Amino acid sequence: MYLHSGCQIAVSPDTKYFAVDWLGVEVTRATLGIIGMGNIGYKVAQRARAFNMKILYHNRNRRGKEEEEAVGAHYCETMEDLLQQSDFVMLVVNLTPQTHKLIGKKELGLMKPTATLINISRGAVIDQDALVEALQNKVVRAAALDVTYPEPLPRGHPLLKLNNVIITPHIGTATVQALRMMAEEAITNMLAVLHGQPIPSEVLPK
Repeated sequence: MYLHSGCQIAVSPDTKYFAVDWLGVEVTRATLGIIGMGNIGYKVAQRARAFNMKILYHNRNRRGKEEEEAVGAHYCETMEDLLQQSDFVMLVVNLTPQTHKLIGKKELGLMKPTATLINISRGAVIDQDALVEALQNKVVRAAALDVTYPEPLPRGHPLLKLNNVIITPHIGTATVQALRMMAEEAITNMLAVLHGQPIPSEVLPK
């Protein structure tokens, strides 16, 4: 939020000086709660450790002790426990019937009023109407969304009018290197199928 609006202030033709009370929230030593500790969630934890963040996570399956210790992550048996403790809550789950609107009015109400909700998974994991209400009423401090439902949002959507939310157009993997790696992985999987070999990235039904 501060980066986006700060950039607007910096380039605005009306700017004559920078306010000294333009203050953000410290990430270092803050508590990050990761909901969904798969491969991506774990990589988020690896990066968060560089900021000396306290890392909590909730997942269907608990990670091994060595994996937890490698990133300093602490397991929360319930999502509610994680929500109540975290300064930043990051959603890194697949969209399934079980995770559809995983975060709604109740869950937002459990979060700290100073907390920020970050969604890099899928838009429908959040009840967007409940999020709008929570942001308007300062139930939570802010939200950062790389995904929405639908994409893009209708131009009149209330999320687009709030100053405590930042939205990016689903660009979490939008780099040349990431797209190349995804293409190479897809080709590797196709070749494995054609040669009757085990599929490296096979997705099995649950």
